[in-house]
Amino acid sequence: MFNKEKLLDRTECLTLLTTKASSHWSYWKFVLALPLILTSSSMVIINSITTDANEVKIPNIIVNSISVLIMSLTNSIKASEKLDLFHRLSQQFMILSCELEQIEEDISPEEGKTLLLKYETLVNQISFEEIPQSIKANVSKLYSDNSRYIPIQLNGSSGLFEKNKRKSGNSSSIELSSQIV
Repeated sequence: MFNKEKLLDRTECLTLLTTKASSHWSYWKFVLALPLILTSSSMVIINSITTDANEVKIPNIIVNSISVLIMSLTNSIKASEKLDLFHRLSQQFMILSCELEQIEEDISPEEGKTLLLKYETLVNQISFEEIPQSIKANVSKLYSDNSRYIPIQLNGSSGLFEKNKRKSGNSSSIELSSQIV
């Protein structure tokens, strides 16, 4: 039998996780863009205050070097790509959560397998290693403290071993997501 409660909890948990990860990478995208704006502005100022090109040769080289270094770091970190990925996944998990919430009657095993497949497909797209441990711990604790089901990726494989105080009083919340059906 399909367990809607487990899948809904895990989907909502991953919605929150990917939303927080999206916010994290949005912050870093901003932090990395700010120095580029400053170096570009300083180059304009340096070049506009003097008429002799030889006077600004060394400052231009220094500012250009700093800009290249910052761009290299930005390309290496790929904050924009991570922001886009986590934002898109957050929206898709939210859509799946809404779809699950609208189910009021028992569903067929085939429909349950379809919903589980959607969930598994989205989970496989998450780069858990790109989410800071503090965010994973925060979300895991929030769901554990409220007796909600947690995806295995947050409770076990990520190094977080929170015990879930489930409504039924069962012990550890470490379960494979394929056991939802």
